[in-house]
Amino acid sequence: MAVHRKRFRVEDIAGGEMPILDMTEEAGPMHSEIMAELRAIRAQMARGGHAAQPQSDTVVAHEVAETRALLETYRAQIEQCEKLKVELDLIHDAIDRTKREIATLHGKSFDGGEMAKVNGELGAVVGGTEQATQQILEAAESIDQAASAMSKVDSIDQQKRLADDIQERVISIFEACNFQDLTGQRISKVMSTMKFIEQHINAMMEIWGGVDAIKSHVPVHVDNRSEDEKLLNGPKLAGDVGHASQDDIDALFD
Repeated sequence: MAVHRKRFRVEDIAGGEMPILDMTEEAGPMHSEIMAELRAIRAQMARGGHAAQPQSDTVVAHEVAETRALLETYRAQIEQCEKLKVELDLIHDAIDRTKREIATLHGKSFDGGEMAKVNGELGAVVGGTEQATQQILEAAESIDQAASAMSKVDSIDQQKRLADDIQERVISIFEACNFQDLTGQRISKVMSTMKFIEQHINAMMEIWGGVDAIKSHVPVHVDNRSEDEKLLNGPKLAGDVGHASQDDIDALFD
């Protein structure tokens, strides 16, 4: 039995006739065909998806590796920056400490007044030594003259006057020898200043790595003195090397 369908208004307007489908005869095969096509499309999509999946995983893995490498690079750069900051902080601290040492030296020793005082003390040592030496020599000469005269006179009074003169000159020598105490005090002041300077210079050298680190930057010493100046080295200190002893000189004449 045929199934009659309702006639739509659009068909009346178009004036056409739509075929009447027999659902009992055509619905079954058409439905099966549609479902088969859908299954085929689904299977094809599934195969395409599985084929593309390995490629997608490879790309993701490659991107992850690149990202990790980039992060490692950034991490290494950050570590280097941190190490550089530590080194810069150490240099800044060393420079700041050196500035303080220099400021201390300038304020205590190199401000002009202290060094002028040191020069004054050394000048006083030289002047006092010279004056005392002159006084001792004059007294010794007077003693020698009085002793020579005493041997030539027979008068007791003259001998007494000469003896009193000799005694007075001896006292003058004793007074002149007091220069040693004054000289020692003055030199102690100078040595105290020199030790103060030495301590702060040593502190600055320690700041920059110690004496061994400084030695590598010391320029080669060039002796620009003339031949005569090279011979004027002054009296040697105990333990000085490079000086001829009196025994060495005597051995030249043996």
